[in-house]
Amino acid sequence: MKRLAACIFFLLCLFTAHHALAQGLPTLTVGIGEAKSPGEVSTALQILVLLTVLSVAPAILLMTTAFTRIVVVLSFVRQAMGTQQMPPNQVIIGLSLFLTFFVMAPVFSQINEQAIKPYLDGKLPQKQALEKAVEPMRAFMFGQTDEKDLALLVAMTGDEQPEDLDDVPTMTLIPAFMLSELKRAFQIGFLIYVPFLVIDMVVASVLMAMGMMMLPPPIISLPFKLLLFVLVDGWGLVVGSLVQSFH
Repeated sequence: MKRLAACIFFLLCLFTAHHALAQGLPTLTVGIGEAKSPGEVSTALQILVLLTVLSVAPAILLMTTAFTRIVVVLSFVRQAMGTQQMPPNQVIIGLSLFLTFFVMAPVFSQINEQAIKPYLDGKLPQKQALEKAVEPMRAFMFGQTDEKDLALLVAMTGDEQPEDLDDVPTMTLIPAFMLSELKRAFQIGFLIYVPFLVIDMVVASVLMAMGMMMLPPPIISLPFKLLLFVLVDGWGLVVGSLVQSFH
């Protein structure tokens, strides 16, 4: 999370520096003084809100994309194999991020075409560009959200039942989407655990039949689980199934 935030901040710095060099180097003064008009106070508040949004942008980005399901399923794979910290957390998170960008590429491309480019070209105001950028994300989340989870969150708000999807607030849609993602991730994790559990049970039964009850079964079953995972191309199956689950 911290590395992603640092990368986003670095890219913003590069973009700002490039724009500054293209327009000429401006002077920057920072100070606190008395506001002469309400507009100055409004601008300061907008800057404060923008900095706050940028600080939580990585969390918002990850929780409204495919990252939750992918990272939970990959963590289940590591737990099912019993390899402790192999692959390391950095590898799991890195693979999850790149798979998230791969899955979300059509959505990000649509946001770029509908909102970012027109806004940078001055064809759309800020508020309208934000609404255009939210629409593809809402469409993606609606496509992955279970109706029961959405109905649960709508009922918890105490508001009237929405007539269509456009009436569902985004702040209600996001937690419903996260609940659905966690549910699907645990369902996939259960299916991943089953073959490894069978291997553990077979090894434990063989060791008990041989009278080797003092030998921990995980020590013997781990090589067989790794062998099975490699022979069936486990990573390819898991990643392929994850990507296909979003279509």
